[in-house]
This record gives sequence, C-alpha cells and structure tokens, in this order.
Amino acid sequence: MTYADRPWLARYPDGQPADIEPEFDSGLAVFDAAVAAAPDAEFLQYFGTSQTFSDVDRAARALASALAERGFGRGDRLALYVQNNPAFIIGMVAAWRLGGVAVAINPMNKERELTYLLKDSGATALLALDELYAQVGKPVIDSGQTQVATVITCSALDMQDRADARLFADTERVRTDPALDLVELIAAGGGDDLPDPGLGPDDLAVLAYTSGTTGDPKGAMNTHGNFSFNAQTYREWTGLQAGEGILGIAPLFHITGLVGHIMAAMLVRSPLVLSHRFEPSVMLDAIREYRPVFTIGAITALSALAAAPGATKDDLSSLRVLYSGGAPIAPSVGDRLEGLYGAYIHNIYGLTETNSPSHAVPRGVRAPVDPESGALSVGVPVFNTVVRVVGADGKDVAVGEVGEFVTVGPQVVPGYWNKPEATASSIPDGALHTGDVGFMDEDGWYYVVDRKKDMINASGYKVWPREVEDVLYTHPAVREAAVVGVPDEYRGETVKAFVSLQPGAALTPDELIAFAKEQMAAYKYPRSVEIVDELPKTVTGKILRRELRDAVS
Repeated sequence: MTYADRPWLARYPDGQPADIEPEFDSGLAVFDAAVAAAPDAEFLQYFGTSQTFSDVDRAARALASALAERGFGRGDRLALYVQNNPAFIIGMVAAWRLGGVAVAINPMNKERELTYLLKDSGATALLALDELYAQVGKPVIDSGQTQVATVITCSALDMQDRADARLFADTERVRTDPALDLVELIAAGGGDDLPDPGLGPDDLAVLAYTSGTTGDPKGAMNTHGNFSFNAQTYREWTGLQAGEGILGIAPLFHITGLVGHIMAAMLVRSPLVLSHRFEPSVMLDAIREYRPVFTIGAITALSALAAAPGATKDDLSSLRVLYSGGAPIAPSVGDRLEGLYGAYIHNIYGLTETNSPSHAVPRGVRAPVDPESGALSVGVPVFNTVVRVVGADGKDVAVGEVGEFVTVGPQVVPGYWNKPEATASSIPDGALHTGDVGFMDEDGWYYVVDRKKDMINASGYKVWPREVEDVLYTHPAVREAAVVGVPDEYRGETVKAFVSLQPGAALTPDELIAFAKEQMAAYKYPRSVEIVDELPKTVTGKILRRELRDAVS
C-alpha cells in the first residue's frame, strides 16, 4: 500500500467523491454568485443588525470606488487591521473588486509587528479600527517606513444597534485625520460601474502571515484557487445548507476564519454571526439569538464557550455541526465537550499554507484513538489531496511509523511572499513540508504526534509532549495542560508540565505527578508540574509551548 493509493478514501461516506472540481475560479466569483442568487439573504449578523449579500456588495463597491480614485489597482495590497467586524469582509471584497490582495493582520499586533507586516507586504492602503489606528497605526504610518498612502478607519460600533457593555463600555468613535471614514465612504456610494477584474485561480487573494515561531512571519500567498477549492471542501465535508448559520468563533484574520467562516458562508449562502472578538458570555448570547448550526474553532475556545456562566445544553443545541482545529484535542476533552454540546466535535487539521483543511474527520464519523499513543486522529486527507509521511531521508516510511507530513493538493499555497528561499525549502515543487510529525494507520487515518521542534530527548528517549498532555487531561481536575522539555544535568532534558485547573478544583503538583507516573513509562511522566491560572495562547486559542519553554530555559 502506498500513499498514492489513497487508502483513506474507504473512510469517505458513501457517495462522496474522491476528487472535486471547484465551481468557481475565484473568491470574488463565489461572492458575486451569492449576490446574484440570494441578494436579500442575510450574510452578516452583528449585535442585532443584519447585512444582506447585496448590502455587503454595495458597501464593498463604494469602498473599492474610493480606493480606485486614490490609485489602488490590480495586484495592490489592502491591509485589514480590524477585529471580527463586518468591515473585514467589506474590505476583503473591495480589494478583490479591484483585482487587489487583502493582507490579514492580527489586531493584537503592536507597532513593531505592524511595521514589519506593512513593509513586508508592500501594502499601499490600510483599513483599521479607529482605536487601533489612533494607538498603533498612525505612529507607524507617520514614521514613513511603509508604502501606505491611503488609510480608512472604521469603528467596532458601526453596523450594529447595541453597544454591549461587556465589550464596548469604553468604546467611542475616534476620528484621526487625514484618515477616511468607512461609513461615510459607504454612504457616498459608487462603484456600480467597476469593470470585472478578471480574477483567476492563480491570482493572489490574501496574504495570511504565519506565526513566526522560527523567525519573522512569512506571508503565505493564498490564491483564489486555494480559496474556492477549500470553501467547497467545507461545504461538502460539513453538509451545510443555505441559510444554516455559521458562528464566527475564529479570528477572521486567521486562515480558519478566512475560509471556514467567510468563504464557507459565501459559498453556502449562509449568515455569519460576528461578535467583534471572542468573549464567551457575549458569544453565548449570540448563539441564543441567532441559532447558528456550524462552527469551527480551537478546542480551547469551544471549552471556554461551554463553560460560560449560565451555558446549558439547550443554549448550545443549535450547533449541530462542530469542528475543531488549530490545536490538538485530547480524547477525554472531546468526550467531555460532547456531553455539554450534545454533538460530537470532529477534528480538522491544516495550516496557513494549506488554506485551512488538508485533513478532516467526515461528518457523522467518530475519529479513532490510537491504542498505543492515545492520540485522537486528525482525520483523513480531503478531496484531491495526498499526504505522505516521510523520514529524515525524505523517503516514505511504513504504515504506522512516525515521520513528517508532506502535503500535495489544490489547497497548498504556491509559496511565501518575496521569500523564494523559504518557498524552495518548505514547498519544493508544490509539496508542503509541514514540520508536523505523525503517522498514518492501516485504515488511512492520520495522527499528529507533535511539531518536530517540540520533541523532548530525555536520556536518549523520545518523548512527544502531546502524549503526556493527553494523559494529564484525563485527570478530572485538569482544565488545560502543556508539556515542554527543560534542561536537566543528568537526563539532558526532562519533562515539565504546566497545568491550569477546573474551577473549584484542588490538586497539588505531587498528586498529578503520581497520577501520570501510574499511566506511562518512567521516561515519559513529568518530573515537575507547575500549576498556573492560565496558559499562554495565540489569539486563535493554540497553547504556546514555546513561551513556557523559553521561561524555564
């Protein structure tokens, strides 16, 4: 059996094809088809207001017209420096309307980070939240280090009819000259006669920056072909139907939000529920109000949502299709959350460089747990995709053996923006070397063990943090766990765990060490445990092992 034989196809539901042909050549074509077929259908739901597909089209055309008047054209980059607001989608579509590229920027970025991203992308226009622009963006633009010539600001209070005090108690509209105002540009109208930019599958849609864990962030060049393919993957894999709402739990600047939220909503013609940023109680109220059917987010976010004060199974019952990606799921956590949501949480796996999913668990199928490592499968490769598992020599390893995932498929980006050496190293001939380590079992299920750099070498024994973490999660007092290698004079490295506890739980480090010692080999169990209030995370909810490792090394 070889990977090219695609043994995982036997895991596909009856009637699901091995390969698909994207219906659209570009993300803009996906959006235009939704406007033509369902102009009055709700597209964005945001604190009591709804924007239809035609509403968003008019707003994006007006913004595009204003940008065009100021010299923005084909291939130019528009940076989006906002939260999960309607402005993000309006800005992205406006850039596409002119044949331009959106640059997705983390709203948590500060001056140094924003300067780097604007310079690296060569963005000539910036759409920013007014408060972010006043505090961070304007000093960057005034420094003269970027090519940004046009700035448009928006407010988190725009396009809503309530200012929820849990998020907006101190929020006021801020005007910072000479920035333009998005609402005023939309009111001015225009853009009805913009020519078709003629976007095709190979044109760039979004520069989505990697996290930069091993150096400066790199701009993954997500194309319109990547977007249209994986939007269709989401639709077919989840079985979503028109009008079934999507909960925007992931940040829109992240590849999960871009594809699993925005593009999926456009293609399926479903409403996307936005709530500015992730605050569990606010999002719980949005679920109660709008009753979305589908979401995809980090398991930490799904856990926090289920633990929001007053949350009940009835509150969460509309979410019938649940997927989690971006961070591993411990089997015990998945079981606990299934009891709270009343729906099984399907694993999904991918990277910024794979435009969201390369693997997923088919809807209605329960992922197996590897009996040896205890790892929950991340699923099987999606349509048109082959994922090899290779050893250090670059050759395929045997079924069941651990190696690096190498992915080939229509969702793999063509490269990194202005970084030909990084592209040649990580994506030679279109094959993405993911840096993730795992294996495929004889039935075609894939399991991620860890990132290469996270492996711990304790007295010559390999210890994968994920396996230790999964054991720790089975203790009822443990809420979150992260395992890292720390220097040790005798063993070279030894295993250290950082743990946060469930509300009201009491547990000592020694008790948890003893618990782990009973369940794993002597070289694997943590020799030290530190109880903390919260573990450091990315904005998407992925636990940052590197920060913990750096703090003790």
